[in-house]
Amino acid sequence: MNKIKFSLVYRDMWQSSGKYVPRVDQLTAIAPHMIEMGCFDRIETNGGGFEQINLLFGENPNKAVREWTRPLKEAGIQTHMLDRSLNGLRMRPVPADVRKLMYKVKKAQGVDITRIFCGMNDPRNIIDSIGYARDAGMITQAALSITFSEVHTVEYYIELAEKVIEGGADEICLKDMAGIGRPVWLGKIVEGIREKYPDIPIQYHSHSGPGFAMASILEVVRAGVEFVDVGMEPLSWGTGHVDVLAVQAMLKDAGFEVPGINMDAYMKVRSMNQEFMEDFLGYFINPANRHMNSLLISSGLPGGMMGSLMADLEKNLTDLNKWMDKNNKPRLTEDQLLVKLFQEVEYIWPKVGYPPLVTPFSQYVKNLAVINVSQLVKGGDRWKMIPDNVWDMLTGKLGKLPGKLSPEIEEMARKEGREIYEGNPQELYPDKLDEFRNEMDKNGWGYGKDDEELFELAMHPEQYRHYKTGAAKQEFEQELKKRREQVGGLYPKTGASAPLPQAATPLRPTTMMVDVNGEQFRVSLSYGQQEEPPASGQAGTPKQDVAGKAAEALAQAGSGERMEITSPLSGNFYLTKDPSEKSVKAGDTVNKGDVLGYIEAMKTYNTIRSDKSGKLLEIVAANGREVSEDDVLFVLESDS
Repeated sequence: MNKIKFSLVYRDMWQSSGKYVPRVDQLTAIAPHMIEMGCFDRIETNGGGFEQINLLFGENPNKAVREWTRPLKEAGIQTHMLDRSLNGLRMRPVPADVRKLMYKVKKAQGVDITRIFCGMNDPRNIIDSIGYARDAGMITQAALSITFSEVHTVEYYIELAEKVIEGGADEICLKDMAGIGRPVWLGKIVEGIREKYPDIPIQYHSHSGPGFAMASILEVVRAGVEFVDVGMEPLSWGTGHVDVLAVQAMLKDAGFEVPGINMDAYMKVRSMNQEFMEDFLGYFINPANRHMNSLLISSGLPGGMMGSLMADLEKNLTDLNKWMDKNNKPRLTEDQLLVKLFQEVEYIWPKVGYPPLVTPFSQYVKNLAVINVSQLVKGGDRWKMIPDNVWDMLTGKLGKLPGKLSPEIEEMARKEGREIYEGNPQELYPDKLDEFRNEMDKNGWGYGKDDEELFELAMHPEQYRHYKTGAAKQEFEQELKKRREQVGGLYPKTGASAPLPQAATPLRPTTMMVDVNGEQFRVSLSYGQQEEPPASGQAGTPKQDVAGKAAEALAQAGSGERMEITSPLSGNFYLTKDPSEKSVKAGDTVNKGDVLGYIEAMKTYNTIRSDKSGKLLEIVAANGREVSEDDVLFVLESDS
């Protein structure tokens, strides 16, 4: 029997469970005990949302990566990261020069392997990154984003593996991000790859939510997988990953050679993980994320999405029930809304071309479902609003869709003058490093060792600027204080599986949220989307003052028809989404269809356009501030 090696997906353990990851001091404290466990050949140290999350709570992610990887590498454990190919370490496309710098920085910081995936499974995006990473000296692991549909066949995945291997990939990963790959089907994919490429290393990654994971691990290992991703308590199972103890016992019984586990060290690591939760991380973990959920089989949403879905659900339910109350209709329960959303995802997924439900496209499909359900519940129609970056997905600007768009979506695209792009997506996003160098020079910011600070600004502009001002740390501390007050003090030391106690005010995401591998955050900036944060010193207008500002603007208007332009959904309001855009201002003359601003909700931008031509009397909502559905954003004096 083959020798099986384990990889601890420590970053993903936290990010699939909650909002934040451990601080650098916690990571370096736990590393020696992970080494002492003696069972890990690899540990995932960074990538995905790791960088942004460090910035959000005021820590320098470059320091975290360097100090976290050092003891692991010294012990001979390979470190690996997750990257999103065209999207780098964020949710939107990255210029090629920034992608190239990413690999140079991460290699210099001590990361051995990069796991490259494309949410479209477009080999062009993956192969570009393979070339950039190999030039930087990294081991390249090309990930096949696993989902289950009529177009995602065994042959589809074997052909994809062949393309990326011929494109230079050193290894293959089956990234079963939703855990919905059927075990026997997955085994056939591995067998097909092994038949053509008997010597290439293959790694299997799965979340455990739908319940297939243990059977899938056994099947893929029998078919030739040699590396298995695992988690451990108190963050295994549920939306997380299978626990290393269970996997080791299962494979050992099946006759495979597996590493032994130092149980004293295991218990120490387990205990320290719990301590990290009691320190601050547990305040941002929904207890429901510990639960298995077979509803995920049909919807196909990845494990990491459940946290964001439940966070979104809270706000969506509040908004919908306000409308229900206003219109004398019976309120919805959270379970009723959840089922409606799962059913809507299942319905619309084929219509939007079967994008694999992985970051960011799982968010895009889920967001469409949320918007559609909201309209349907209110007696409206589907597709009332399709955010701009969802249109980018539908029209090929982020990669080629695996399936075909439905005729109704194609007709909507034609009406809006949107054409299908068939070129290499990278060509749409020109180099920008010089712009960021200029910004750093202007601000007197150092580029950092191996240009790592330059990279951080270029990859995460809005979060990095917020971090540099100190505002991020201040906001995090305020949010943590609020959550501690909600549960009456310290996080309860009642064991890993115990839920948080119910307080008079439920422990729920409030003013600040973040998505991990899809988990939404709500602060005075957007997650990986908006490029310019609110200017320093411009705190914005509190929501309670919005109605007064709107009324004042209406009273001061001239003789034309005065109208309010309201928010179609809850989220963060922004006047622009890119530094190149010029924002509107009070007094401007606008034409019907002009872009006035955006609502960033669920990690997508929703464009707000003027319904009529006229004079913009007032910008009521403050840039970067949270707004609710139906809040007034602008007051317009129309020409007609």
